[in-house]
Amino acid sequence: MIRVIMGKKGSGKTKQMIEMINNAVQTEHGNVVCIEKGNKLTFDIHYQIRLVESSQYDIADYTALKGFVSGLYAGNYDITHIFIDSLTKIVGRECDNDTENFLDWLNNFGEKHNIKFTITISDDVTLASEGIKKYF
Repeated sequence: MIRVIMGKKGSGKTKQMIEMINNAVQTEHGNVVCIEKGNKLTFDIHYQIRLVESSQYDIADYTALKGFVSGLYAGNYDITHIFIDSLTKIVGRECDNDTENFLDWLNNFGEKHNIKFTITISDDVTLASEGIKKYF
């Protein structure tokens, strides 16, 4: 249920995600949401995608992001795919054990509610733990 795209800044993660988001409009039978920090995707993704700019919601850590994702779903049971661009920038942390724990929680949440997640992480892929690599 989770796919992680990881790489250093400038490696093409966001471009790859934009293509996946725009393809999701054609293939998903429910609503598609994209969470990002900043407004860089506003003109690149299809107008039917729900674009959420995370800095407006003061998401300070992974606990807050769990609540945010849960709230999105509670408000719209028709969500079938959530894209999260630059996960560690949204929560203001480096990629660490908490990131791995969050991905595990997200995977369980996605399986329980039949939601797919695609996430980008800006960091050196060689530094990824096994717990993160299992979602590549």
